Amino acid sequence: MDETDRDDNPAVGRIRGRYPRYTRGRLEAFAQRLQDRIHPDRVPVTSLALAGPTGRISLSEALELDYRPVSLGETLGPLWATYWVRVVAEVPAAWAGSRVELCWDSRSEALLWLDGRSQQGLNPGRHIAPLIQSARGGETLTFHVEVACNGLFGAFNGDPQGYALAACELRRFDPDALAFYFDFDVLRQLEADRDPATKSRSYGAVGETVQPALDRTWAGRLLHDLNRVCNIADPDDRATWPAARAILSSLLAARNGTIAHEMSAIGHAHLDTAWLWPLDETRRKAQRSFSTAVALMDRYPAFKFACSQAYQYAVIEQHDPDLFARIRAKVAAGQWIPVGGSWIEPDCNLPWGESICRQFLYGQRYFERTFGQRSTVFWNPDVFGYDGQLPQLMRSAGMSRFLTQKLSWNRFTSPPHHSFHWRGHDGSTVLAHFPPADTYNGSAQVAELRYHAANYKDADRSPDALYLFGYGDGGGGADETMLETLARAQDLQGLPRIGIRNVDEFFDRLAMSAADLATIEGELYLEYHRGTYTTQGEIKRLNRACEAGLQALEFVTTLARAWRQEAPSAGEIESLWRTLLTNQFHDIIPGSSIREVYERAEVELAAVEEEARRRTQALLAVLCDPGTDWTPINTLGSSRAEIAADPDGGLHCVVAAPLAAGTTTATDERVSISSGPGGFVLSNAQLEARIDRNGLVQSLIHLPTGRETLASPGARFVLLDDRPLQFEAWDIDPFALETARDVTGEVSCEVVSDAGLRGALRFERALGKASRLSQVIRLDAGAHHLEFETEIDWQERKTALKVMFPVACRAPHATYETMFGATERPTHANTDADAAKYEVPGHRWSDLSEPDFGVSLFSDVRHGYSTFGSQLALTLLRGPESPDPKADLGRHRMRYAIYPHAGDWRSADSVGRALRFSRPLLWVKGRPRDPLKRSLLTASPSNVVVDTLKPAEDGEGWVVRLYESAGIRAGALLDFGVDVASVWMSNTLEDRIHALPTQGRTCRLSLRPFQIATLRIFQE
Repeated sequence: MDETDRDDNPAVGRIRGRYPRYTRGRLEAFAQRLQDRIHPDRVPVTSLALAGPTGRISLSEALELDYRPVSLGETLGPLWATYWVRVVAEVPAAWAGSRVELCWDSRSEALLWLDGRSQQGLNPGRHIAPLIQSARGGETLTFHVEVACNGLFGAFNGDPQGYALAACELRRFDPDALAFYFDFDVLRQLEADRDPATKSRSYGAVGETVQPALDRTWAGRLLHDLNRVCNIADPDDRATWPAARAILSSLLAARNGTIAHEMSAIGHAHLDTAWLWPLDETRRKAQRSFSTAVALMDRYPAFKFACSQAYQYAVIEQHDPDLFARIRAKVAAGQWIPVGGSWIEPDCNLPWGESICRQFLYGQRYFERTFGQRSTVFWNPDVFGYDGQLPQLMRSAGMSRFLTQKLSWNRFTSPPHHSFHWRGHDGSTVLAHFPPADTYNGSAQVAELRYHAANYKDADRSPDALYLFGYGDGGGGADETMLETLARAQDLQGLPRIGIRNVDEFFDRLAMSAADLATIEGELYLEYHRGTYTTQGEIKRLNRACEAGLQALEFVTTLARAWRQEAPSAGEIESLWRTLLTNQFHDIIPGSSIREVYERAEVELAAVEEEARRRTQALLAVLCDPGTDWTPINTLGSSRAEIAADPDGGLHCVVAAPLAAGTTTATDERVSISSGPGGFVLSNAQLEARIDRNGLVQSLIHLPTGRETLASPGARFVLLDDRPLQFEAWDIDPFALETARDVTGEVSCEVVSDAGLRGALRFERALGKASRLSQVIRLDAGAHHLEFETEIDWQERKTALKVMFPVACRAPHATYETMFGATERPTHANTDADAAKYEVPGHRWSDLSEPDFGVSLFSDVRHGYSTFGSQLALTLLRGPESPDPKADLGRHRMRYAIYPHAGDWRSADSVGRALRFSRPLLWVKGRPRDPLKRSLLTASPSNVVVDTLKPAEDGEGWVVRLYESAGIRAGALLDFGVDVASVWMSNTLEDRIHALPTQGRTCRLSLRPFQIATLRIFQE
């Protein structure tokens, strides 16, 4: 104890510091008094004038509005309305030399426009914005505030009347008071966390972290000396401050030992491209967040800010070029760090692999064009699971590092590592990390910094971990409090050693420990948010239609260019892709946004689908001679032979080579259909299906093997009570499965086709409380699968609908198609991790196989699968009411099919058959000319799937993307339909890597299991 601080009364000396609870309360109250001194003087503004409500207009348009005088207390609204406020204020003469700040509160998000610039965001929790760094005193200020009638997360606590001009005044800033406050409060927070409880921060997390207590000697000194500060300092008497701050400086000089947890901190403002706000509002959220970050960089030169999503940069570039120029300047200065390499932060379960390739292609090209750099890190912290092909796709797009966060939300198991090597299905590996603070919205509070260090699971392998600080999800980013706290916490005893670093610097440091890090194989399954595979089914249908339509358009465009015909430019096609990619954001396509988001998305995606169809038909017409007959076009990289209906409804047997026009031909194959009191029998040379009058498949015989496919009646509809405990649109909770009940009630049935080429039955029934279902079950001549074409008028709430197929197979694992490959998952619940996978994502098929026989379930637009024991199931619809009360109400169309087969899914070509099932033939009127008569490309063997043909982005030649689909090594032979000058191994970004040997029109290459290969093709 300092002798000058000793009291003559020995009783006082005995009790000082012996009542920690009282003392901590005193410290907290003292900190509040200091905080109040940061703005010691305040004056009202001279006048307020209001214009609106308006649309989301520019500043130049806002300056032309008619403004009317208003006073504080004026209410605003409704939700999503915009107002502009013109503020006139006079700076007191006595404030000369001081920083002048605005205090603003409209109970909403807002943006300060100062001197014609977007200056800073203002929102609940961020009410202060600097106006003048050093006032002359006596000057008059005029500025505008753009008010958005919404909070960070949509509605104001659900109250549409919550928006109002609650506060607007000028405040004088005292930098010494701010410094005193943060010196004191950071140490106060540290002492308050001296005995942290066992805790877990993340939603649903199953693990607990035991934080070590603060060193008792250090904690004791903190409590004692902070109490001394309260004794000798008076916040209202500046003369008492120097002695108190000297004590604080001595405490802040206490450093960590030789070894300490190394925290790399970087600012962040995770901004969902749409969620609880419409897409149009995202642009303004980005303006508010980005202008705030730039303003903070001006005041804090050490501040660095990581920002992803090329889309958000592009809208700022278009709508606020001045702000964008400031961002580019900060990028050049090394303070603003573009990360991610993708167009948006996409969902990684539902989009097909080519969509992910385009996310990377257009994202990386934007960053390279705009900032002169490609990202090395795939930055996607908030999505609902990560496909096992992502490491390969990242590598192909120039990214060898990966950041996520969401896995900390797991409900059944705790992920074993925060830093690890992630190895994908083909063997590609990336360095992965998710921050141990269990949040990408760090607040920089001392307790959170200590939790970050205590929670790090790989401290035995590496001292380094990343910390993202700044308000997020609705945007916002870092604030002054966070930066002032981190400045004092850099190497303070009891806290991790903290450095503000850019993302590549952190990963470089982590890479130094790479040899010791563990490896995790395959998909990173999130044990949460399983309802997102199904919710908002129309968006998922449109997504699939757009993906198919754009790939068809690109094939026809490539063909036209290969034969020197006019075709759309890469830019025209890219604009369509960009619209699709934006709507693959991880709160749009999963179904977790508000109604306004889907009203727009459905219109946009329908327009993309139609424009792709229109352009494709126009190109096909050029590649055909006039005629009155329909010609089928196969846009897939595999041959097909099937029964198909032309646009006039005529049935044909079609045979088509890959990527070429097909022909209609005669066939001896036929379907027979018979009926009796018990139901119907549909049969062809492959299958015999017995279907009762309720639409249940009582038996399905695979005729080549004589095997019965079903263990009990299949195609059962069951309804489930779907009431998740939280996150309604996101989740299907496990207890929902316990409520499954068969759909019952009267069913009407009729034969709708017995034309020989197709046998079809229609069943209609009530469904649930108010819904209707119409289903056509059909079998085509020559078909190997039984198809179910289903239309549902869905009116149920808090209810899910599944279709079940109990099959006569047993296996410990089922297989599901995932992007450019397949993933095995358990059919049992032996472990917690197994039990967690009661609902899983998939693309076009799932399969359960014994070595000599199996069954695949095909689906065209539904993605939520499950396999319980021997029961294949597909989730068709849900009825959540939050955040969209009307989610999934209305009509839905979907197709699925059951495919029994000899052998497993590989030998049965489930990949190719499901692809042909989900991608019908195109039809064009006329006679095909030479370009359409021959295949532009054929690939063998059959497990080599040609997925994409597209014009090269640089206009030179064209690009082929193919993949090995069965998980076995393959020697691929490619045969081109045109003369080629050279073939180059490439990557997603279409770089030329090395030339491949060619012989005539052919080329060979070797493929690893599940390898994705991108080739550049140059013609003679």
